[in-house]
Amino acid sequence: MPLDTRKFRDVMGTFTTGVTIITTMDKQTPHGITANSFTSVSLSPPLVMFCLGKSSTNFEAFMASDCFAVNILSSQQDALSTRFATFEGDRFDGLNWTAWDTGAPILENVIAAIDCRLEATHDAGDHVIMLGLVVRAEIQNNAPPLLYFKGGYERLETT
Repeated sequence: MPLDTRKFRDVMGTFTTGVTIITTMDKQTPHGITANSFTSVSLSPPLVMFCLGKSSTNFEAFMASDCFAVNILSSQQDALSTRFATFEGDRFDGLNWTAWDTGAPILENVIAAIDCRLEATHDAGDHVIMLGLVVRAEIQNNAPPLLYFKGGYERLETT
Protein backbone atom coordinates (compact mmCIF):
# COMPACT_ATOMS: atom_id res chain seq x y z
CA MET A 1 0.00 0.00 0.00
CA PRO A 2 1.58 3.34 -1.05
CA LEU A 3 2.28 5.93 1.61
CA ASP A 4 -0.06 8.91 1.49
CA THR A 5 1.97 11.95 0.31
CA ARG A 6 0.27 14.36 2.75
CA LYS A 7 1.03 12.06 5.68
CA PHE A 8 4.65 11.70 4.54
CA ARG A 9 4.98 15.48 4.23
CA ASP A 10 3.51 15.95 7.72
CA VAL A 11 5.89 13.40 9.24
CA MET A 12 8.92 14.94 7.51
CA GLY A 13 7.79 18.37 8.71
CA THR A 14 8.54 17.33 12.28
CA PHE A 15 12.25 17.40 11.42
CA THR A 16 13.38 20.96 12.12
CA THR A 17 15.66 22.44 9.46
CA GLY A 18 17.43 25.66 8.74
CA VAL A 19 16.21 27.82 5.87
CA THR A 20 18.33 28.77 2.88
CA ILE A 21 17.98 30.62 -0.37
CA ILE A 22 19.83 28.81 -3.13
CA THR A 23 20.87 31.07 -6.01
CA THR A 24 22.38 30.69 -9.45
CA MET A 25 23.08 32.69 -12.60
CA ASP A 26 21.75 31.71 -16.01
CA LYS A 27 22.37 33.90 -19.05
CA GLN A 28 23.38 36.85 -16.84
CA THR A 29 20.09 36.63 -14.92
CA PRO A 30 19.99 35.77 -11.19
CA HIS A 31 17.61 33.04 -10.05
CA GLY A 32 16.83 31.78 -6.56
CA ILE A 33 14.64 29.48 -4.51
CA THR A 34 13.94 28.93 -0.84
CA ALA A 35 15.10 25.49 0.28
CA ASN A 36 15.31 23.59 3.53
CA SER A 37 16.57 20.42 1.84
CA PHE A 38 20.23 21.40 2.21
CA THR A 39 23.09 19.60 3.94
CA SER A 40 26.84 19.16 3.97
CA VAL A 41 28.04 15.93 2.39
CA SER A 42 31.83 15.79 2.74
CA LEU A 43 34.66 17.74 4.39
CA SER A 44 37.36 16.52 2.03
CA PRO A 45 36.62 17.50 -0.63
CA PRO A 46 34.13 20.07 0.69
CA LEU A 47 30.76 19.07 -0.79
CA VAL A 48 27.19 20.20 -0.11
CA MET A 49 23.86 19.31 -1.65
CA PHE A 50 20.31 20.50 -1.97
CA CYS A 51 17.22 19.03 -3.59
CA LEU A 52 15.59 20.92 -6.45
CA GLY A 53 11.96 20.21 -7.29
CA LYS A 54 11.38 19.37 -10.93
CA SER A 55 8.24 21.52 -10.85
CA SER A 56 10.17 24.62 -9.74
CA THR A 57 9.81 27.65 -12.00
CA ASN A 58 13.61 27.95 -11.67
CA PHE A 59 14.33 24.32 -12.57
CA GLU A 60 15.67 25.01 -16.08
CA ALA A 61 17.89 27.86 -14.85
CA PHE A 62 19.54 25.65 -12.23
CA MET A 63 19.94 22.77 -14.67
CA ALA A 64 21.60 25.07 -17.25
CA SER A 65 24.05 26.58 -14.76
CA ASP A 66 27.39 25.21 -13.55
CA CYS A 67 27.21 26.90 -10.13
CA PHE A 68 25.04 27.73 -7.17
CA ALA A 69 25.32 29.55 -3.85
CA VAL A 70 23.72 28.69 -0.53
CA ASN A 71 22.57 31.67 1.55
CA ILE A 72 21.76 30.66 5.15
CA LEU A 73 18.99 32.87 6.54
CA SER A 74 18.73 34.58 9.91
CA SER A 75 15.63 34.60 12.10
CA GLN A 76 14.84 38.11 10.82
CA GLN A 77 14.67 37.00 7.18
CA ASP A 78 11.36 35.12 7.09
CA ALA A 79 9.88 37.66 4.62
CA LEU A 80 12.86 37.11 2.31
CA SER A 81 12.35 33.35 2.55
CA THR A 82 8.66 33.70 1.67
CA ARG A 83 9.53 35.99 -1.24
CA PHE A 84 11.84 33.39 -2.79
CA ALA A 85 9.37 30.58 -2.05
CA THR A 86 6.26 32.17 -3.55
CA PHE A 87 6.89 35.39 -5.53
CA GLU A 88 6.69 34.89 -9.29
CA GLY A 89 8.22 38.21 -10.41
CA ASP A 90 11.85 39.33 -10.19
CA ARG A 91 12.78 37.99 -6.76
CA PHE A 92 16.00 40.04 -6.81
CA ASP A 93 14.31 43.40 -7.48
CA GLY A 94 15.49 45.86 -4.83
CA LEU A 95 17.81 43.36 -3.12
CA ASN A 96 21.49 43.97 -2.49
CA TRP A 97 23.71 41.08 -3.49
CA THR A 98 27.19 40.41 -4.72
CA ALA A 99 28.97 37.58 -6.51
CA TRP A 100 32.05 35.66 -5.47
CA ASP A 101 34.12 33.17 -7.47
CA THR A 102 31.34 31.40 -9.39
CA GLY A 103 29.09 34.37 -10.09
CA ALA A 104 26.12 32.94 -8.16
CA PRO A 105 24.37 35.64 -6.08
CA ILE A 106 25.41 36.06 -2.45
CA LEU A 107 22.63 37.88 -0.59
CA GLU A 108 23.33 40.69 1.86
CA ASN A 109 22.91 40.15 5.62
CA VAL A 110 22.65 36.34 5.57
CA ILE A 111 24.24 34.36 8.40
CA ALA A 112 26.62 32.60 6.03
CA ALA A 113 27.12 31.97 2.34
CA ILE A 114 28.59 29.03 0.44
CA ASP A 115 29.72 29.40 -3.18
CA CYS A 116 29.74 26.16 -5.19
CA ARG A 117 30.61 24.74 -8.57
CA LEU A 118 28.12 22.12 -9.67
CA GLU A 119 29.78 18.73 -9.22
CA ALA A 120 26.94 16.35 -10.15
CA THR A 121 23.19 15.92 -10.39
CA HIS A 122 21.23 12.83 -9.45
CA ASP A 123 17.64 12.06 -10.36
CA ALA A 124 15.55 11.53 -7.22
CA GLY A 125 11.85 11.06 -7.95
CA ASP A 126 10.15 14.44 -8.29
CA HIS A 127 13.42 16.20 -7.36
CA VAL A 128 17.02 16.37 -8.55
CA ILE A 129 19.87 16.22 -6.04
CA MET A 130 22.32 19.01 -6.82
CA LEU A 131 25.82 18.27 -5.49
CA GLY A 132 28.24 21.18 -5.24
CA LEU A 133 31.97 21.51 -4.67
CA VAL A 134 32.48 24.38 -2.23
CA VAL A 135 34.93 26.97 -3.55
CA ARG A 136 34.31 29.59 -0.85
CA ALA A 137 32.38 29.71 2.42
CA GLU A 138 32.08 32.67 4.78
CA ILE A 139 30.21 33.52 7.98
CA GLN A 140 28.62 36.97 7.50
CA ASN A 141 27.15 37.58 10.97
CA ASN A 142 26.25 35.84 14.22
CA ALA A 143 22.47 36.27 14.10
CA PRO A 144 20.27 33.34 15.19
CA PRO A 145 19.00 31.12 12.35
CA LEU A 146 15.60 30.97 10.73
CA LEU A 147 14.11 27.52 11.31
CA TYR A 148 11.35 25.58 9.59
CA PHE A 149 9.09 23.20 11.54
CA LYS A 150 5.67 21.70 10.75
CA GLY A 151 5.08 24.01 7.79
CA GLY A 152 6.00 27.26 9.51
CA TYR A 153 8.92 29.44 10.57
CA GLU A 154 10.36 29.11 14.05
CA ARG A 155 13.11 30.83 15.99
CA LEU A 156 15.50 29.62 18.65
CA GLU A 157 14.63 30.60 22.19
CA THR A 158 17.49 32.56 23.72
CA THR A 159 18.15 32.69 27.45
